[in-house]
Amino acid sequence: MRKPFVAGNWKMHGSKAMVISLASDLQAGLGSIKGVDVAVCPPAAYIDLVKTALGEGFVQLGAQNIANEPGQGAFTGEVSVDMVKDLGCRYVIVGHSERRTLFGETDLDVARKTALVLDAGLTPILCVGETLAQREAEETEAVVAAQIRAVLNQVGVVAFENVVVAYEPVWAIGTGKTASPEQAQAVHAFIRGLVAEQDEAIAARLIIQYGGSVKPDNAAVLFSQPDIDGGLIGGASLNAVDFLAICNAAGDACSE
Repeated sequence: MRKPFVAGNWKMHGSKAMVISLASDLQAGLGSIKGVDVAVCPPAAYIDLVKTALGEGFVQLGAQNIANEPGQGAFTGEVSVDMVKDLGCRYVIVGHSERRTLFGETDLDVARKTALVLDAGLTPILCVGETLAQREAEETEAVVAAQIRAVLNQVGVVAFENVVVAYEPVWAIGTGKTASPEQAQAVHAFIRGLVAEQDEAIAARLIIQYGGSVKPDNAAVLFSQPDIDGGLIGGASLNAVDFLAICNAAGDACSE
């Protein structure tokens, strides 16, 4: 059985006081949660501060993005994968829809970043998903397939032993809209099937999160779907009570 994984993407939110308070509240409340892996992805400027606030425990750290360049060099303002690894991150979000739409990252850019994360010994959280226009044009599967295959072509299917996929319908991020459990499940099953075309065993073990306005009141029904293995949580991860409720829902779904 796949162990559910819930990760909080704090995006460009926070202050020193806020991230210390949030991390401390999470650390205090997550101790009773069983059967689920948990990570938080703060802004890069606060990763070290959050690590200190979390202390020793099972909450892992993640970065929201990395530079599309290995090692060090003259890339002013960029943060390398080696830097976030040095700060204690285990995960790196790659290909988030905001990176694709606002910063013009292509499928090839995302594939290259995925390879950099894997080469550093970290786990990429590979985000894929369609826009509202693409869904209405019935292009969801074609879009998601292109996004997944670009990474498969770059790193190979065996590397997916160490990849987490997050399906995030772009039209359901920060809009209050959520894909129905049936809509989300259909795309998750499609993603698993794409990987299974190359290796059924790896596909069966692949963690596929859902990311699209997950909240305490819809988490349980989403996580009860057979191919949804937790969530990549945006706005709700900024509220400790809500995030803890979502983590509990993931743990409960696993125990059923």
